[in-house]
Amino acid sequence: MAASLRLGRQGILIGLRLGIIKKCSWTPQSGCGHLRHLFQTPVFLGVPPLKVQMPALSPTMEEGNIVKWLKKEGEAVAAGDALCEIETDKAVVIMESNDDGIMAKILMEEGSRGVRLGTLIALMVEEGEDWTQVEIPTMESAPPTPTSATSAPPSPATPPSLAPAPPPLATPSTKAPGELRLSPAARHILDTHGLDPHLATPTGPRGLITKEDALKLLKKADTDGLSAVLPVSVPSPAPATAAPMQASKPPAPPASGRPMHPAVSVPGKPGAPGTFTEVPASNVRRVIAQRLTQSKTTIPHAYATVECDLGAVMKLRRDLAKDEIKVSVNDFIIKAAAVTLKELPEVNVTWADEGPQALDSIHISIAVATDRGLITPIIKDAASKGVQEISANAKALAQKARDGKLLPEEYQGGSFSISNLGMFGISGFSAVINPPQACILAVGRSRTELRPSDNSGDGPTLCRQELMTVTLSSDGRLVDDELASRFLDKFRANLEKPQRMALA
Repeated sequence: MAASLRLGRQGILIGLRLGIIKKCSWTPQSGCGHLRHLFQTPVFLGVPPLKVQMPALSPTMEEGNIVKWLKKEGEAVAAGDALCEIETDKAVVIMESNDDGIMAKILMEEGSRGVRLGTLIALMVEEGEDWTQVEIPTMESAPPTPTSATSAPPSPATPPSLAPAPPPLATPSTKAPGELRLSPAARHILDTHGLDPHLATPTGPRGLITKEDALKLLKKADTDGLSAVLPVSVPSPAPATAAPMQASKPPAPPASGRPMHPAVSVPGKPGAPGTFTEVPASNVRRVIAQRLTQSKTTIPHAYATVECDLGAVMKLRRDLAKDEIKVSVNDFIIKAAAVTLKELPEVNVTWADEGPQALDSIHISIAVATDRGLITPIIKDAASKGVQEISANAKALAQKARDGKLLPEEYQGGSFSISNLGMFGISGFSAVINPPQACILAVGRSRTELRPSDNSGDGPTLCRQELMTVTLSSDGRLVDDELASRFLDKFRANLEKPQRMALA
């Protein structure tokens, strides 16, 4: 009884629903619209992503390395938050987010190297969206190069008819290739002219082919034709029944016995003579090589050297040390160079595509050696700073450079460079200009010398002097020899009399 009542109630409800559906204006067009709306939901299409691409974090950057991700998948991201650490051609830079959202998918894992600019490295979704349903776009792949033989049917072509070769000049020796002995001069002649050493008649001791034998063979080849040239095998058409995946044989060594390419050394085993080990170049090393090559091949370098007396600077350093103010000689050099640029603004220029450009600010680039290579952080407005402030800035920038934490604005836009190798015992050297700057000053170590002095009334006497050699490398398009000489003369005057720098 209860079962029949339950079935009767369900039947009434089903009948009412069918009646409502019949009254509704159900058409095929409305049905397609509902289905289209259903398949356009995030369940089927996924959540539209916010793309995160590899940015250009320096003017010379072409690719970067993903060092570390600072956000995880599913973590909320606000505009300005640090997303990851990227190694550029200059330093390790923190990439910040431009949008608010949620980190949905990391496409380039930590340690990815050589990521080109504009490459998709991560995906984000807007706030409130389901980040697990993010739509991952298809990665564009390069079109395959037609290297396989089956990519295009070979066009039927008849092999060119070969002219009958003249009779051979000499009967080849019956010795095996391993028994062939050549002198270095003979091997060079035969390899240069592509002659078959087996056609030479050895006259040296124990069957050695000498230089005279090689010259005789070359003379015969020039007189009688090219039959002595190394034979070139003409490939015959492959039979139809040949196996498609036949293993290719390695190229045979030349007849002279010299290997075509040096072998690569095997890790863990002692290298044989002529082997090498490939060392991958970092982005910094690659950019340094490119910029040095560009500088030496496109900039006409001119060099001028002068010696400076550091006696007054050393005395001033000792006086400042009594007041617990510690500054280095390099800090005085930076200050002297900045003041000299202020006195000679025509040296504070750079070279652009359209020609010279005068700079309004004086920013000194100091060369710092790091594990990744040389980098030049900038001390901005060095002419208006004191020596103590310059010292503090130089120490902080050098430490950030060694840690790889320099920001782009801390190593871009310098107007004059200084490279100091005095702490390594180098007495003097010539530096390469850092384009687009016009000059770089190379500083050597200080040394004590005895020199005659006319200060005493009893005649010339010997006095001790602390001398330092500096060499100015200048761009001949911007700074000529006369201007470079005036710059070094004023620089020496400022360094030998530090009180002048305070008045400038």
